Amino acid sequence: MDEPSTQSVEPEREPACQRTLAQEVSVRGKGLMLGQDAELRLCPAPPDHGLVFERVDLEPPVRIPVHIEYALDRDRRTVIGLGEAVVETIEHCMSALRGMGIDNALLQIDGPEVPLGDGSASEFIEAIESAGIETQDQPRNVIRIEEPIVLREDDKMLAVFPSGGDEFRVMYELDYGDASSRIPRQSFAFTLETSGYLSEVARSRTYSLEEEARALQEQGLCTHLSPSDVLVVGDEGPVDNAWRYDNEPVRHKVLDLIGDLMLVGAPVSGYFVGTKSGHALNRKMCRAICEQIERRERAGRLESGRTMDIRAIQQIMPHRYPMLLVDRVVEVEGNQRAVGVKNVTINEPFFTGHYPGTPIMPGVLIVEAMAQLGGLLLSQTLEHHGKIAVLLSLDRVKLRHPVTPGDQLMLEAETIRASTRTAAIRCRAFVGDRDVAEAQIRFMMVDADQAHG
Repeated sequence: MDEPSTQSVEPEREPACQRTLAQEVSVRGKGLMLGQDAELRLCPAPPDHGLVFERVDLEPPVRIPVHIEYALDRDRRTVIGLGEAVVETIEHCMSALRGMGIDNALLQIDGPEVPLGDGSASEFIEAIESAGIETQDQPRNVIRIEEPIVLREDDKMLAVFPSGGDEFRVMYELDYGDASSRIPRQSFAFTLETSGYLSEVARSRTYSLEEEARALQEQGLCTHLSPSDVLVVGDEGPVDNAWRYDNEPVRHKVLDLIGDLMLVGAPVSGYFVGTKSGHALNRKMCRAICEQIERRERAGRLESGRTMDIRAIQQIMPHRYPMLLVDRVVEVEGNQRAVGVKNVTINEPFFTGHYPGTPIMPGVLIVEAMAQLGGLLLSQTLEHHGKIAVLLSLDRVKLRHPVTPGDQLMLEAETIRASTRTAAIRCRAFVGDRDVAEAQIRFMMVDADQAHG
């Protein structure tokens, strides 16, 4: 007998450049929950397009990006929607695209739910392989976890830790908490690379206990399916079916996690650890990762240096103490976006009466600070030279969290539209990672001498 090799095999590296499909390809079939026939066309897309669904059966067609912003809360599946348009059960398709390293695709579908296939990612893998893969000329955008995130719900847990580089690793434990359970406790460790995904994850099927399947059908869901079509687990194991792996359920949990994480908007690198978690906790993880990205970007903007100090602000703004509420502007992108800072100290005059013993910055002044940053943003436009932006109206004002002495109020203003007479600005305020306030503010442009008159 030959001696076993001691040479380690390096896993395939994630692609360095973005990738898309080489040509269009279709998958047809009924969906899992609703049972409606649908055709899903996987189409090539340009760099930085991302993964986007398009409901082509609607008039006009509606495009829905694969992002947590569009995710809907549904049991036992992942759903995205925009207005009345929804696409159900996208997780197996998303998992296949991630497993095959596809970054950009337009996913045209003529119904409300992605075809089920055999309940795994296999049918989507076959479609991608038949279409071929095209490497694009833009670097791949990978979201790297830099700080741990731990989420808990009762006995469920999902956590992620930095992994170094672009590696995606997962350790998942499935435990129904009963030694006599029809699905015994099982665990699975996996590092994502294409060949391993194809052999170890892609073929694992969605499953349910027999009583869960009956309950779904009583609700009018999955009525088109029999146990031989999907993996239904009874007292003696799979009903009219057989396991593809001894631990197929936990492998499918990993398949779902890989797919759900595409709601972040780009591939994620990190070391994930899960126990009893499912789609709901996966979605919360996506939101937490997006919040971490946003905090990191805000911190980076702060460190990038001042673009407008208080002297420059005073040259533009007519406000003076105690009504000048922007200390500095740390970033300006033309007339489209600005980021500013207001350092809130106990010496603010309004704290004397608001409120003695419990100092809280008045909400109206938080809105005023956002409006002042909006005015500074509009001042960057040449056609507004010699004019001042005067607040005209407020809309969608929300005050979410109190601001107290010692807080650093981060302000963001983004132009919705602007003309020589009026402008509309979307504004937000933060303290650390907490949303403090938001508003849409309309301005009227008036001559400077009129404003002073």
